[in-house]
Amino acid sequence: MRHAAGRWRAALVVAGAWLAHAAAWAWGNHALLSYRALEGWPTVAQAPAVKAETLDDFLRAQSGAVAALTDAQEAWARENIRSYTPRPERLTWVPQPQDTDAERRLAFFRALRLSPKAPLALFVQVDPRHPEATAHSQPLEPEAVFNIPPSKGATQRFVALQPGQPVTPLAVLASASDEPDYGYDIDLFDDNPGSADYGLGPQPFGNPAIRISSQAPFHMGFFHQGAVFNALAPAFARSYAQLRVHQYTTLAALAFRSGHDYWGWRFTGLALHYVQDLTQPYHASAAPGERLPGMVWANLLDKLGFPGRKAGLIVLQSNRHFVMENYQTRRLLASAQAGQDTVLEQALRDTQHDASYPAWHPQYLRDVVAAQAHAAGPATDAAIVVGAPARFVLDPAFDFGAQEDAIDLDADMRRQLQAQRDAMVAAIATLLRHLGAHTRNTVRGVQAQVGLTP
Repeated sequence: MRHAAGRWRAALVVAGAWLAHAAAWAWGNHALLSYRALEGWPTVAQAPAVKAETLDDFLRAQSGAVAALTDAQEAWARENIRSYTPRPERLTWVPQPQDTDAERRLAFFRALRLSPKAPLALFVQVDPRHPEATAHSQPLEPEAVFNIPPSKGATQRFVALQPGQPVTPLAVLASASDEPDYGYDIDLFDDNPGSADYGLGPQPFGNPAIRISSQAPFHMGFFHQGAVFNALAPAFARSYAQLRVHQYTTLAALAFRSGHDYWGWRFTGLALHYVQDLTQPYHASAAPGERLPGMVWANLLDKLGFPGRKAGLIVLQSNRHFVMENYQTRRLLASAQAGQDTVLEQALRDTQHDASYPAWHPQYLRDVVAAQAHAAGPATDAAIVVGAPARFVLDPAFDFGAQEDAIDLDADMRRQLQAQRDAMVAAIATLLRHLGAHTRNTVRGVQAQVGLTP
């Protein structure tokens, strides 16, 4: 029986292959989502401007408190995150009076197990709906913000902030919510090329040789696959999304309590990224459109010398993910530039269901956000299959990700039947309604930690 279990466990690596291919980004440009989800909510929209502050200035002022907090975060993770790989003692931050800014920053990154190359520059992302708000600011090249080359067709535009410059919490939150995709969680596992040597062990899923794939275990969480899946593929339980949310929300609370409101909002925005990622069914399920026996069977066929089914499953899951991401990002961008609303913007702003969820708690990401996204997976996948052109979502010979820049998805979608398009748009709107509510509830959770009532 033990040998049989091992064969079944090995068979399930089929899921890891498509995760390596499709897990780079969940929602495209998160700032587009956050601007719309928060712009009409008084807690953020009417919050007073804050003064931009460099990370070095914040750490210089709060090094002792932040170092102690990183130790408390580590203790929490060991107690509360399943299959967590403990942080080696050598990464503990012990502040010294003679530390330079560079030494302090590196110690902070090491204590969090964050990429030591993360810029955390002072910037905001331009809201394409209100570009006049940043029209007089200095444009900033992506290289000043990204730790990795931006994706082809990237929609972000950045402007620089100066220390002490007033900036709205909305701009800080929205900009930071996109930031973790800029390479902050890249090359952190022991088998990644250029590993940061953080003692995280081998990358649990995805291809460790593909740089963007190395962030997948931080941006995905398969918490609700079931006992059989977990027994066959225990490595898939190693998600670090909860770690990042806990780290950033508790850092935000510390920053607010100590009078560093800019970093209170910015750390909150960083936490939002992972919450928003886990509202995406393709990040909360190993394969929303495929049942476990199908995944196992595909991989067994591959091992027997018949790779076609496995390769087809990988491409189809990837294509459906990319189609949804491409479509919603382009529609939100076009609507923002035109100053118009669609059902997607309306869904993001809809606050009617915020109170239907439990109050924020340390397991909210796992028990509420990811559970809801996992449950929505089959219906979402089916709606994309119905609503998108067949060659994108049903033809395993067509690789959408490889040809995305040459595809005019809107034009292809217009040739679909109205009812088919509406089914796909309605499914995306449902997910964005969830995303908007969980975004606001995360802000509520941070503010509750500092005694504020949004």
